[in-house]
Amino acid sequence: MARPTLYLAITNHGFGHATRAAAVAATVQQRLPDLQLILATTAPEWLFQTYLPGDFTLRQRAFDIGVVQSDSLTMDKPTTLAKLQEIQQAEAELVASEAAFLKESGVDLVLADIPPLAVAIAHAAGVPCWMMSNFGWDFIYRPWGNEFEAIANWIADQFGACDRMFRLPFHEPMSAFPVIEDVGLTGGSPRYGVEELRSRWSLTAPPETTVLLTFGGLGIEKIPYAGLAHFPDWQFLTFDQQAPDLPNLFKVPNRQFRPVDVMPLCSRVVSKPGFSTFSEACRLDLPIITLTREGFAEAPVLVSAMQDHAYHQVLTPAEFFEGDWAFLTQPLSPPRKDTPIAKNGNEQIAEAVVTYLQSPQ
Repeated sequence: MARPTLYLAITNHGFGHATRAAAVAATVQQRLPDLQLILATTAPEWLFQTYLPGDFTLRQRAFDIGVVQSDSLTMDKPTTLAKLQEIQQAEAELVASEAAFLKESGVDLVLADIPPLAVAIAHAAGVPCWMMSNFGWDFIYRPWGNEFEAIANWIADQFGACDRMFRLPFHEPMSAFPVIEDVGLTGGSPRYGVEELRSRWSLTAPPETTVLLTFGGLGIEKIPYAGLAHFPDWQFLTFDQQAPDLPNLFKVPNRQFRPVDVMPLCSRVVSKPGFSTFSEACRLDLPIITLTREGFAEAPVLVSAMQDHAYHQVLTPAEFFEGDWAFLTQPLSPPRKDTPIAKNGNEQIAEAVVTYLQSPQ
């Protein structure tokens, strides 16, 4: 009997889509040990190895571009538009080629986060396409002006054929999708004990004065590390291997550990708006200090939703880049809502996938 085969198509934009999709795939693997998992993405293999306990095949394919960026905050819109138009013009060839691969590989189901062409690829191969996300790329591109309007409409048409959308928290309406199911937060869980890591890294500051600095897979140019000198008794953790050598700054080995692994060491995380960081922090009830981000439609949606459910501070870029980090001594604002947020998105999506893969087709 053929092994159940899941094809996971992941948008090529930073690491957040890859990690949240991998967290769901890991839950599927745990429930379906004979799963054959194919990942279609240009995200690096080591990233998936930190999330996935089982085997997987990495297929280096790019079916979308996301946003071309030099770092986690700086966007190149003209290059983004040019590359999107290239993908649109190559649609027929991309779809036919990858659909042939799906048929050859015996793929039973496509789950996508969230390349628009995944729907056409799946349907050309005769299998359903389910998606998971808190936003669609049409929502990101449409505010960027008339030159992006045609691209946004093309993407919305692709999404309109999606068979099932698992809508994550912190979402925009996602009105292009015909079938929407709301699910809880997704993400990884810490794999190490707090005392184990404190001992391994010789960390002596208490959690109250330990802070995680994490700005996504692309990082941020010119993080003002000089401000850390104002807090000599505090401990800061970073995945930025290019950071300066400072007595109170520890560089976490970033191909063995993940941000979620070190979050329990800390009293707060300082980040830019990003679903996966926010989601993993909220799953652990960790307060969030975030920068705002201009020109990216998801950012205000994320920040507002995070304010509803987490202890928080919201900083302007100027307060972060030009300030003295005094925000660390200011009180956190409490969540604006009393209602708890669901944290079981991994399980909800995985249960649906496993049920489908185990049912007669």
